[in-house]
Amino acid sequence: MKTAAAYIRVSTDDQLEYSPDSQLEKIREYVKNNDMILPEEFIFREDEGISGKKAEKRPEFMRMIGTAKKRPKPFDTIIVWKFSRFARSRQDSIVYKSMLRKQCDIDVVSVTEQLGDDKMSIIVEAMIEAMDEYYSINLAEEVRRGMNEKVSRGEPVTAPAFGYLIQNKKYCIDQDAASTVRMIYSDYISGMSCRAIAAKLNAMGIRTKRGGLWENRTVEYVLRNPVYIGKIRWNPARKTRRFFEDPAILLADGTHEHLIDNETWQKAQDRFIKNKMMYGKYAGEKKPSEFMLQGLVKCSSCGSTLTRSVSGSMQCQAYTHGKCDVSHSVLTAKLEEMVLSTIEINLKHRNISLVQKAAPKAENQNEVIEKQFIREKHKLIRIKEAYENGIDSLEEYQVNKRKITKQIEHLQDKKNIRRAEPKDELTKKSRAEQSNAIEQLRNPDISAEQKNILLRTFIEKIVFDRVKNQVQIFYYY
Repeated sequence: MKTAAAYIRVSTDDQLEYSPDSQLEKIREYVKNNDMILPEEFIFREDEGISGKKAEKRPEFMRMIGTAKKRPKPFDTIIVWKFSRFARSRQDSIVYKSMLRKQCDIDVVSVTEQLGDDKMSIIVEAMIEAMDEYYSINLAEEVRRGMNEKVSRGEPVTAPAFGYLIQNKKYCIDQDAASTVRMIYSDYISGMSCRAIAAKLNAMGIRTKRGGLWENRTVEYVLRNPVYIGKIRWNPARKTRRFFEDPAILLADGTHEHLIDNETWQKAQDRFIKNKMMYGKYAGEKKPSEFMLQGLVKCSSCGSTLTRSVSGSMQCQAYTHGKCDVSHSVLTAKLEEMVLSTIEINLKHRNISLVQKAAPKAENQNEVIEKQFIREKHKLIRIKEAYENGIDSLEEYQVNKRKITKQIEHLQDKKNIRRAEPKDELTKKSRAEQSNAIEQLRNPDISAEQKNILLRTFIEKIVFDRVKNQVQIFYYY
């Protein structure tokens, strides 16, 4: 008597699909009628909705293949309800069926599409596989077409982003998370990096939409997502959801409420583009630590960043690519001395070109802290109820209580220290810090990276004019 294995997979895209139990029932009938046995350990069942396009994305399928390779072979036949349950890709179907037959001496049998042993069965099986693959491709195209239509009407086609919920097939603002989104934009516009914002959110106990820790890329995704200004964005190709400049991406006006105003959105995008120019591939350097003026010096003719060449001199990157007509070649050491001398003169004579550096909106941060504070208080109530109802043990309750109490104390400290210093005190403090910065910038023991970071705390940009042989420095205030 032969031993059989059963492979069961249900795809949510087929309204005529048999349920897992129905498939198993048909397989058991086939096993009984053909004098086979089907041990429970050889029933491989995928979770509902698992796609059959790629074998490596089906854990039960891969476990079945791994089991089939064991010696001695554990079963003689793999039984499926339809061949499309085994694979919808002809490549996967041919590869795995051939491997099972040649290496493991195991056949794949369909309950509803039974084949004979003659050579015509090979053609029939190939036709079934081709039809299954055609159905899969055609279905995907129909789904994409339908989603394109929904996007054009401003309807959501993906799960809501952080800060939104979905109700009645429409995005609506999640009031608990909305203040966090506004704080992220405010912090970024005021000068904080994505990494620093992520660290701040994690320290506050705020989690992402999926309950994970924040990273610089998840913060960036919030900052670059136009859903917050009432847009619907979707990439039909789905090659990567983070390739924001992909021409295949569809963008349409949505019907949901804006969470961020257009001005705030544009400020964030402008700063993001500027940062990419300074730190991305156009900066010409992979690390900001290689020289002090990395990403800060701009061409007086076209505004492009000056990058360092192999020879050690600096040149306008647009001129290097033939996009600027004026060469700004200068020795790095010479330009660094010009910048330091100019800073010293400017501070001494107060001859400073100021650029306003926006401060984070205090109301956004206070609102986030207050909501997080209330949320932690509610957690205390819930864990107490869990203990009283016998769900958690005393030890579990004590551990959770200590953890939440610590977070509440941390948030309370943040609420207590959020008091602004007087404006004249800030001005004095700023001047003292800049004067001290000169000493650090001339200190040979301090690394180029530290000096670059220090310059960025009070300098927005440096414009170099080679013809006049001078620099103009724009300071934050």
